[in-house]
Amino acid sequence: MKDEAATIAFGRKLAKALRVGDVITLSGPLSAGKTTMVRGLLGALGHDGEVPSPSFAIVQPYESLKLPVWHVDLYRIDDPSDLAELGLEDIREDGVLIIEWPEHGGAAAWPEALGLSLNVEEDGSRALTANVPSSWEGRWPLR
Repeated sequence: MKDEAATIAFGRKLAKALRVGDVITLSGPLSAGKTTMVRGLLGALGHDGEVPSPSFAIVQPYESLKLPVWHVDLYRIDDPSDLAELGLEDIREDGVLIIEWPEHGGAAAWPEALGLSLNVEEDGSRALTANVPSSWEGRWPLR
């Protein structure tokens, strides 16, 4: 993705492929574009307000959309056992869970997730890699 507009466009495209119960994990360094991608996704689902990084809130629900989304940032989570207190599995009954910094949740968390990783290239563009689970068969690659 060459710039912020392309990252937002990818998020919009990703939104079209979502289903209830999906988990998407977003990895990458600070300022790689994880929250920017989520802005595009939420915009495509009908959100027209700000989309701040949930670094301090940890969980930011967007429940009045076409498909409810919980945007989660685990950057400040030090112990994976703390995840139980967040109630993250509840949203999957009716919506989608998007998790930034999933590595803070432990290696075994969310094995069924679409795992996306953004890395900043030397020219400032973003390289996207994906770990695609079988539940995304027919939906990935995005069209």
